[in-house]
Amino acid sequence: MSNEIKTRHYSRKTLKAYAEWIRKFQGFLHDKFPEELSETDVKAYLTYLAVKCKVAASTQNQAFNSLLFLYRHILKRDFGDHKDIPRAKKSKYIPVVLSRREIDVVLKHLSYPYDLVVKLLFGCGLRLFECLKLRVQNFNFDEGILSIQDGKGKKSRTVPIPQTITPELLEQLETVRKLHDTDLEAGYSGVFLDDLLEKKYPKAAKDFIWQWFFPQQSLTPVPAKKELRRYHLHESHIQEALHEAVRRAKLTKRVTAHTFRHSFATHLLQANYDIRTIQTLLGHSDVRTTMVYTHCIPSRTLKEAKSPLDF
Repeated sequence: MSNEIKTRHYSRKTLKAYAEWIRKFQGFLHDKFPEELSETDVKAYLTYLAVKCKVAASTQNQAFNSLLFLYRHILKRDFGDHKDIPRAKKSKYIPVVLSRREIDVVLKHLSYPYDLVVKLLFGCGLRLFECLKLRVQNFNFDEGILSIQDGKGKKSRTVPIPQTITPELLEQLETVRKLHDTDLEAGYSGVFLDDLLEKKYPKAAKDFIWQWFFPQQSLTPVPAKKELRRYHLHESHIQEALHEAVRRAKLTKRVTAHTFRHSFATHLLQANYDIRTIQTLLGHSDVRTTMVYTHCIPSRTLKEAKSPLDF
């Protein structure tokens, strides 16, 4: 399964999620032999998730996609139609959004480099993994553009670099440069790259443009190659720092790293930005995904209908 996912350039998170669902499926069937699996087993498990476990629609969909991958690409077997499977009900989810004052209060309780990470999450509408995987070459300060190369679903997009934090970003760039020089002098093996990328560009790991914009302070040993490499900041560090900052800010809302992406979209809507523009900036494939943010702001429609001539 790992080989099949790597061949399709899926992320490690996808591998982890699919593997976990297949283990749960295996447990549900009491370790039934793979050659004995049928499409009836899939129907029974997905029905069990919806009816007995009462999982969310997104959870059932993830399980469905995991099993579909298993049957098609691992077992090479017919998956079936499954249109008659009970579907989990979709919840009417309204994203949590912070006001500018609440965001500023949270930032006051964050130290470097976590405050700069959160400023990018809100200022550019990034997902947490998109922000942490930024490399030096993603920043075009001359044009004021930030490129996200490996977004969700491997989609790419560009967003404006916030002018108010450009000096901080340039200072961070200089910090990365000094750390990179130190690594080269110490003979370290550079940063982690995708396997295929490293085969194509063998020297890229040590090139400045490929360095992480938010590097981890400690080095990671690679025993198999007897190397020391540098990884980017781990998402758990951001989440822990953010959790403590929100606690100290005494907010009454449940805040995660993704809340700042929600806030980015909602603040743009409040500023009368076109929904299609916001869709592009967020990297959504379907505008219906972006439309959820219209529920986060109060309606400004007039109760009494008027002719356009009277505006």
